[in-house]
Amino acid sequence: MNSKEKIHEKFFADIWKQQNFEKEIKTLEGESIHILAVGEENKEHSGPDFCNARIKIGNITYVGDVEIDTMQNDWKNHGHVMNKRFNKVILHAIFSNDSNHNHVFTQNGRKIPTLAFGNYLSQSLSSTIKSAILHDREGRTNKIPCTEISDQVSDKAKLEFLEELGFERFKKKCERLVIRLKELVYLKENKVTEPLVRYALPKEYYDKKLCYEDLNDKLIWEQLFYELIFEALGYSHNKNIMLHLAQAVNLTFLRKFISNNDFRTCAEAAYFSIGGLIPDVLNLKEEDTSEYTRKLFQKWQEIKSNYDGQTFGETDWHFFQLRPQNFPTVRLAGGVVLVERLLKQSLIPPIVKKITEIHKPEILIQNLRNLLVVKAEGYWSNHYVFDKPSNEELKYFIGNTRVEEILVNVVFPFAYIYFELFNKKYLSQKTLNAFSYIFLTADNTLVKEISESLNLNTQWKRSVINQGMLELFRSFCSKERCKECKIGEKVFNMAEPEPSGNL
Repeated sequence: MNSKEKIHEKFFADIWKQQNFEKEIKTLEGESIHILAVGEENKEHSGPDFCNARIKIGNITYVGDVEIDTMQNDWKNHGHVMNKRFNKVILHAIFSNDSNHNHVFTQNGRKIPTLAFGNYLSQSLSSTIKSAILHDREGRTNKIPCTEISDQVSDKAKLEFLEELGFERFKKKCERLVIRLKELVYLKENKVTEPLVRYALPKEYYDKKLCYEDLNDKLIWEQLFYELIFEALGYSHNKNIMLHLAQAVNLTFLRKFISNNDFRTCAEAAYFSIGGLIPDVLNLKEEDTSEYTRKLFQKWQEIKSNYDGQTFGETDWHFFQLRPQNFPTVRLAGGVVLVERLLKQSLIPPIVKKITEIHKPEILIQNLRNLLVVKAEGYWSNHYVFDKPSNEELKYFIGNTRVEEILVNVVFPFAYIYFELFNKKYLSQKTLNAFSYIFLTADNTLVKEISESLNLNTQWKRSVINQGMLELFRSFCSKERCKECKIGEKVFNMAEPEPSGNL
């Protein structure tokens, strides 16, 4: 839980102890509440806030626990609904209700009434608390249910589970790459052009074991690597459109211009025109259009007869809430340089050679990083969009931070399946070890929140743990599979007796 939120809930506990309510209190369903004993405050933070309270609700007097939360949905968000320690709760006291429900349920299915005590405080005090809560919660979008009690599992056990999940996530990426490889084999054999022609990969291709003849085609491996690079350059907002663009403007098309001295101009003209990002210079005044924009437009007029694939529009792209240096225009400019290296310098063999020959992970990672870093130059070093110069000059189109993520998400999974399929087990294991060794420097909001929730604030930079945290949230926390999680099964598995009720 956020530390400021803990402060609020400690303050709420003081309100509960002192019973600072201005009028008769009632449950959200309208039953009167009489506090006969507020209970004993729980100092361990591993269960309800107050134990052994005596409360009369309607005509029944209950003996049990009281849990105090900021909002109604915190009962679920904090994992109380799955935690047997909360089976004795007789009243859920909240500051205000953020749901459509007037009650909550325990792990064993018992209904618990709710008191929204913010309704019974003075208006000035209630407004002050509400303002502070909204301020603290702003920007926090994800929570894991065991945030409050995850410290009951040792850091060693958490890290072992996260490492297991990190490798599992890596293997999932590899499986996805193998499927795409089979699709590319199918496209080649059946002369299918995507994405214009929709196709369904026959079941026999999914089940097919790729043979040496299938795999011994560098064009297929280059297309796969190219697609993965472009998808990674799209980040979360533009990864799909970048992938589709790479499939549409495939390497077969780009190879037609590889002998040209102005290959980059051809490639940029193709990407920006087919992607729908270049302005229509015919409808712009000459003084409003840069020489670069006109050059791309004219180049596309020269080469577009070679293209008969899909085109896209500006609305397919996302610019909103992106930092300018992450704009797809800039990433495409960097992608052009990597495509040139892929086609003119055979980028894949050096990657394979370095993994084969370099034994120290830190030296290997640095060498691979050097193959992928792209310094900024030319038009896009001082532009983020067409015909509007930027205030700052970029140093890199693809810098070290982005390259680290490309290594984790593209290069290592790609190299792993390459070595596996060619039966070079030693090198695939070496690739996996390098993946687990790399340290990341880029902040990820979701990973940061999970790190804080698990009290592992210094561990997220190790790639396998970083990936494990993402896998934990997406495969377990967000799907409420807490009982299947090795952390959740421990913290939510302590039985408590039922509360008593007397007429």
